[in-house]
Amino acid sequence: MTDVVIRAHDVHKHFRIPSAKRSTVREHFFGIFTPRRFERLDVLAGVSFEIERGETVAIIGRNGCGKSTLLKILAGIYLPNAGSVDVRAGVTPILELGLNFNPQLNARENVYLTGTAMGLTIAKLEAELGQILAFAELERFADLELKHFSSGMCSRLAYAVAFRAVRDVLLLDEIFAVGDAGFTRRCEDRYRELNDAGHTIVLVSHSEATVSDFCKRAILIEQGVIVADGPAKDVSMIYEELLAKSR
Repeated sequence: MTDVVIRAHDVHKHFRIPSAKRSTVREHFFGIFTPRRFERLDVLAGVSFEIERGETVAIIGRNGCGKSTLLKILAGIYLPNAGSVDVRAGVTPILELGLNFNPQLNARENVYLTGTAMGLTIAKLEAELGQILAFAELERFADLELKHFSSGMCSRLAYAVAFRAVRDVLLLDEIFAVGDAGFTRRCEDRYRELNDAGHTIVLVSHSEATVSDFCKRAILIEQGVIVADGPAKDVSMIYEELLAKSR
């Protein structure tokens, strides 16, 4: 008997985008008297799949195909306009990280702020603070306010915290595209630890090597629909052929 932890059935998602851009004060003022028009952007058009406990699955496709939107629906950040998603386990989304950071607080304080928001206890954060800062290579900057950090330093700190707050299901969006080679290696090692521990992992990536190395299965999305679902290496080849035809 299979142990399905994620089930998506006929998922549709669209967004409303303004058809006319208002960029000046004059346009905004006179626009008050003119109803704003919107265009519908269809992103997902009937996506269905199941993921079993312990699977490592990549979601791949070209920019704008809907893969990151799908990940956010699985995380509960977006709601589908139609269809359903059933996630039967705790989820840790490692997506747009650092959004909860306070630039007026230092790195140490932001670890506590973000970590507790992700469900970690103060006791656990105190016990693992050194490891978190070391993972991000920020031990020297523990007492520096984040407003003085580079975007890369903030990203490393956010990933270091998130990798400590892992629940049963881990959702990753381009995790291996952040930081230098050393940081990427630490992320890869942590990924493998979580994989070996039996976590279910769903990964969005543009890298064929990442998909083949870190996932057993891949789902290829094109224009909002699934066009291939199977072994990661096979689906990656289909994706490469699709890209080659469009060049």
